[in-house]
Amino acid sequence: MPVTPTRWLAEYAWLPEHAEPTPDVLIEVEAGRIAAVTPLIPGSRPPAGVEVYADATRLPGLTLPGLANAHSHAFHRALRGRTHGGRGDFWTWRDQMYAVADRLDPDTYLALARAVYAEMALAGITCVGEFHYLHHRPDGGAYDDPNAMGAALVEAAAHAGIRLTLLDTAYLSASVDGQPLAGPQRRFGDGDAGRWAERAGGFRPTDSHARVGAAVHSVRAVPADQLRTVADWARERQAPLHVHLSEQPAENDECRAVHGRTPTALLAEHGVLGPDTTAVHATHPTSADLTLLADSRTGVCLCPTTERDLADGIGPARRMADAGIRLSLGSDSHAVIDLFEEARAVELDERLRTRRRGHFAPLDLLTAAGVAGHAALGWADAGRIAVGARADLVTVRLDSARTAGVPPVGVFFAAGAADVEQVVVDGRVVVAEGRHLTVDVPTELSAAIEAVTPA
Repeated sequence: MPVTPTRWLAEYAWLPEHAEPTPDVLIEVEAGRIAAVTPLIPGSRPPAGVEVYADATRLPGLTLPGLANAHSHAFHRALRGRTHGGRGDFWTWRDQMYAVADRLDPDTYLALARAVYAEMALAGITCVGEFHYLHHRPDGGAYDDPNAMGAALVEAAAHAGIRLTLLDTAYLSASVDGQPLAGPQRRFGDGDAGRWAERAGGFRPTDSHARVGAAVHSVRAVPADQLRTVADWARERQAPLHVHLSEQPAENDECRAVHGRTPTALLAEHGVLGPDTTAVHATHPTSADLTLLADSRTGVCLCPTTERDLADGIGPARRMADAGIRLSLGSDSHAVIDLFEEARAVELDERLRTRRRGHFAPLDLLTAAGVAGHAALGWADAGRIAVGARADLVTVRLDSARTAGVPPVGVFFAAGAADVEQVVVDGRVVVAEGRHLTVDVPTELSAAIEAVTPA
């Protein structure tokens, strides 16, 4: 029996390669894919208050393609509002993060990640890349199912109604010079890259919403002679490969001291860079590093709210874009889960650095938040309102206290996650009237965070 298509009439829709949103667009969805996109002829717009037009459901406001959160550590959400009481930097914050990591198990992580991913859905995020290194028990021993923690994340994303790329992360050493893991870090490690590959390769979720990629945590956490093992594992599977890169100046200094080169140069030497690789942060690259990233077609995922929360610095986004490096976005530590904020921060941070305005056009920001992020996570068929693409539709109100009077093209400079009215993922409504249809997000977040935060 043929599948009856669903028809949506968007007041405005942002179509691929269009500098501004298009008014009155009929979007037809069949079997989770966009079957037709038809801008209506002028004058055919339905009258105000009419909810159905030619069997189509109206979407008042601006409809965007689904947003992709290309870098997430779901358990960091438990730290929001708890790490700001004094001075410090990334390294002092990391100690507080480890305290939460030490308290998680597959059941508590499922509960927390389910609520966090549902919060992402409320923000218009239809796909997330989870940079996952909480592999084992707190003492470093394996669970009966060695991938129990990863399986919990896959299940959590299913409950929340979004897609997941599980970036199984190799985390093998505590420092650039190869110091062994200790304390809370013990649960991150597999011993060596060969054993990491064996465990990661044994996890093959059959759920259509999930796929597995790989990650090198950083040059601090994977010895140089084991980097290629991780890269080869990803390439053999045609899977995305991500890596934390030059997040703090100390990482660069330590890498130079031990290896005589920058982290980017070390990764290039050992085959980590490439078109399927995404470097996360890249806050402190040299000019030579940018050339290596561009020449290898490596992408960069910027996480501006985390980078400023941890006082890491401002990455050279405009120089990266000018070099041809594709940019995507992530919420990382979830100090905020709001891709609109991450996107506009790319432009606003450049203004702070240069004291000039106008570095990124609105379409550039939409591309980073949408199609580029999906591609970085291995979902090249998502992030565009176009025939054949996955039917991910995010409708943003244009009549809220933040967006009233704002032209649709200005949404990334005015709207926030709270303005998302409806979210459709693979043709299925997940959020309606600003509410998640299956998860009580505030209640579940409160309970899950209370269960894993130290008293």
